[in-house]
Amino acid sequence: MHAWLKSGTSDSRKSWFGVDEYKKLPNEIGGHETTSPEHVAKEIRQLLDAYNAIAKKTLDDIIDFHVRFELIHPFQDGNGRVGRLIMFKECLRANIVPFIIPADMKMFYYRGLSEWHRERGFLRDTCLASQDTFKRSLDQGRIPYNH
Repeated sequence: MHAWLKSGTSDSRKSWFGVDEYKKLPNEIGGHETTSPEHVAKEIRQLLDAYNAIAKKTLDDIIDFHVRFELIHPFQDGNGRVGRLIMFKECLRANIVPFIIPADMKMFYYRGLSEWHRERGFLRDTCLASQDTFKRSLDQGRIPYNH
């Protein structure tokens, strides 16, 4: 997904960037340090192993994966977009109505990310509200989904 998202961009022409490669330089999210470049591969493997061990994934499992992915921040740039695409894909895979976080919900989304380990309701409610918006679009198109 990272290659698809970042190929052909101005970033892809930077020698240090590495499209579809883990980050080479430290980065941060919302002023918080993320996993150092030398530990990314190991932490991503642990994240994937733990997530793939869950037989029937719930919305909270998908959101938790997303939060942990964002805290690792494995790529130099594009982590949020890749992470949200993964959430969308995993919702479809788990037969959960997916959602898109719209621009007017981004501040709630960022708050939810930073508070997830203390209070899950902020991010869960943001995702559920975005899911409701997506359901309205499905309803307008008469596209069936599980309730």
